[in-house]
Amino acid sequence: MMVVFFMVSNILRAERWRMLLFSAGHSTTLYKSFLSVMIGYLVNLVIPRGGEVSRCYNLYKLDKIPVEISFGTVVVERIIDVFFLVIVLMLAFSVESEKLIDFIFSLPIQPLVGKNKILMLLGVLIVIGIITGLAIIVLRRNQKLNDRVRKIWSGFKAGLVSVSKVENKSLFVFHSVGIWVLYFLMSYAVIQSFDETSFLGIGAVLSIFAIGTIAMAVPLPGGTGSYHVLIPAGLVTLYQLPKANAVSFTFVFHAWQTLIIIIGGLIALILSWLLLKNNTQARAK
Repeated sequence: MMVVFFMVSNILRAERWRMLLFSAGHSTTLYKSFLSVMIGYLVNLVIPRGGEVSRCYNLYKLDKIPVEISFGTVVVERIIDVFFLVIVLMLAFSVESEKLIDFIFSLPIQPLVGKNKILMLLGVLIVIGIITGLAIIVLRRNQKLNDRVRKIWSGFKAGLVSVSKVENKSLFVFHSVGIWVLYFLMSYAVIQSFDETSFLGIGAVLSIFAIGTIAMAVPLPGGTGSYHVLIPAGLVTLYQLPKANAVSFTFVFHAWQTLIIIIGGLIALILSWLLLKNNTQARAK
């Protein structure tokens, strides 16, 4: 069931992306956008957040949609996803507030305070300021590069404002809600599949889902590391699951999800290559 929920969520994501691209003045098929989304997930397993760029590049190869425009629409998607993540966290806290607060305070997280850390932040800001200043100087002296950057920014901005031009906004919202409902059902299906976790109710699944979503959002390849730390900690601290069972469950869940992404992504790569090959042969004729 998790495979079904995952694939349907990706179909909805691909269709939502297609709607944004269409409102930005470019059309593609659901099939091509779906292949690009799957390739993006595959690349994310190797390069954190690299999938956002790779799926735009794959769509450019398939349909010649400018990368800067499609990337702007991807940024819009990420903003929407953050909004829904906040909603999930609010729902989780409304159901399991006391447990989640205790869990947060149990994490070995040190606050960003102290003289050395403040100096480090100031150093980072200074470096960013210097790099920005040098970039402005280079752009002013190189008109060709300046024109190129302006073109990229114009396309990126067109992608960003695409959400305001979506024709069927109710359908767009339906896809957005549907994606996150299916994500929740993925967690629910796997948790109910094991005797050790099947006793957990909807509220518990919501809490674990929220923790897992935060873990996957950490810029690590496929959430590896953060997911394997936070989920077992949540299961042990919140619901007194034996640590061995919690760790085993997490590794099985993450490995199964990763396997689906690898298989789906590789198939998408092959199908994209075949499409490109057929397009090249058609143009040659």
